[in-house]
Amino acid sequence: MSHPREISPGATYMITRRVLRRHLLLRPDAAITQLLVYALAVSACRFGIKVHAFCAMSTHLHLVVTDVNGVLPRFLQFFHRIVALGTKVLRAWEGPVWDHEATSVVRLLTRAAVVEKIAYVLANPVAAGLVRHAREWPGAKVDVRELGCGVLRAARPVAYLDPENPQWPEEVMLPLALPPAVEQDGSDEFRRLVAAALDEQEAQAHAALQRQGRRFLGAERVSKISPYERVTSFEALGERNPTFAVGREPGVVRRIAGAAVRAFRASYRAALERWRAGVRGVVFPAGTWWMRVFHGASVTDLRLVV
Repeated sequence: MSHPREISPGATYMITRRVLRRHLLLRPDAAITQLLVYALAVSACRFGIKVHAFCAMSTHLHLVVTDVNGVLPRFLQFFHRIVALGTKVLRAWEGPVWDHEATSVVRLLTRAAVVEKIAYVLANPVAAGLVRHAREWPGAKVDVRELGCGVLRAARPVAYLDPENPQWPEEVMLPLALPPAVEQDGSDEFRRLVAAALDEQEAQAHAALQRQGRRFLGAERVSKISPYERVTSFEALGERNPTFAVGREPGVVRRIAGAAVRAFRASYRAALERWRAGVRGVVFPAGTWWMRVFHGASVTDLRLVV
């Protein structure tokens, strides 16, 4: 059984979803970019999700978002479904689009973690050896200068979405929000910190490719690769999928966060055992999603905790 995941209103996450067997189905072109931006904007608006950063690679998607209402699973299900069905139409693809592994959901517990992971998301095309600088990536993305102040726009894709259905507006606009950990008057400093972290990650990628004797592929060549090809470079399987990140905070912060995760899981499993024994009055810990939504289980109200 997979570990239960705490879903709490106001939490910020880095989300990663991978394409089946590393096919290049999301290879950047105008139609795929339009689909991705449109689907993200509609889904975020529908579920009250605040989007902070976004980068669509050819084989996977990265997002940094804040789940204002504590409905992240609903948002992911809706967003990933639109992307998958739209991609199947655009690529004339039969079979699943997404990999069978679960979506990676990493909760960002500190400002340092938010800065680090947003820089990681933006630097992904550079780390992959595709373009020299993040701004050169031709796919759907957020530029570092747009953090907390830019706007994503897209017209409704012609493929797949029914123009007669009112849930698919003709055009969508999604303002990029500042993460909750960043005060409005600190937005310039936040962008400066992310830009500095991005520069550092780009420099590391440049050095790594130089050591390997490789060159960056370049935006033009990236856009011409067949979306039906697969990435063949080595990728370790079964690596750890972290639940949270604290950035470069002291070890005590990580230990406290880890203890909180273990306490939630222990409380959840204890409640689940009683539920399975027929005790329907058992109370699950705050942040319980599946049992509350699909089985009507009671959950601790944090407002009553002193």
